[in-house]
Amino acid sequence: MAIEHEFLFFPEKTIYETPADYGLEYEEVRFTTADGVSIAAWFVPAKNDAPVMLWCHGNAGNVSHRAHNIARLVPWGVSVFIFDYRGFGTSEGTITEDGLYEDAFSAYRYLTGKQGVPAHRIAVFGRSLGGPVAVDLAARIRPPCLVLESTFPSLKAAVGSIYPGMVLEEHLTMRFAADEKIAGIGCPVLFFHGDTDDIIDIELGRRLFESADDPKAFSTIPGALHNDTYEVGGDAYFRALTGFIKKYAGADSD
Repeated sequence: MAIEHEFLFFPEKTIYETPADYGLEYEEVRFTTADGVSIAAWFVPAKNDAPVMLWCHGNAGNVSHRAHNIARLVPWGVSVFIFDYRGFGTSEGTITEDGLYEDAFSAYRYLTGKQGVPAHRIAVFGRSLGGPVAVDLAARIRPPCLVLESTFPSLKAAVGSIYPGMVLEEHLTMRFAADEKIAGIGCPVLFFHGDTDDIIDIELGRRLFESADDPKAFSTIPGALHNDTYEVGGDAYFRALTGFIKKYAGADSD
């Protein structure tokens, strides 16, 4: 467990900026998981009838490191609900695999409960380590659509790619086995991956794509690394992302 935490998770407590720094209205909220952990989140609205993207972020930083990305996304007409996993940002608790899954499920329950967002208007999004978290959530709630970005089929595969030759896979207790859960989730899936990803090789993204059922699509972002997909992809990226979400999680969806 100590090895996993040292090599896999890089949470930060300090909140460096918020959507307000980019001129966006937002709400800071907290919710409590089934196992009693207090989780911090932001709700950033686009407009009243906009679909909502429930965002499962990666293994480093906190929600504030996604503020610029959120500011680029919301003007395209999609609201964002992003939360910090336990142990990240101002969320309480200690990082565990099951804990991260519970955090995402509790975020969904808060969104459909306290926020009153209809389930058919919630798209699930996972980037990097957030991919397996998003897949687990999708397998539980059957959302209208799922978006996966710069992610991988399993933690073992990812660690073998990130730390080649270090034989860390033998010591893993966490699995994050998205490839075992993605088949049969029953919703359209859109994948994004940079073809020069410097952390998670694009072939790992393609392997997870192959495990998914149709309908599915894989969008390669030429020249993108692991953390700059939205910047390198630009308008074409946001058009594809928000078009997909609006098609399946729009206000008129059933």
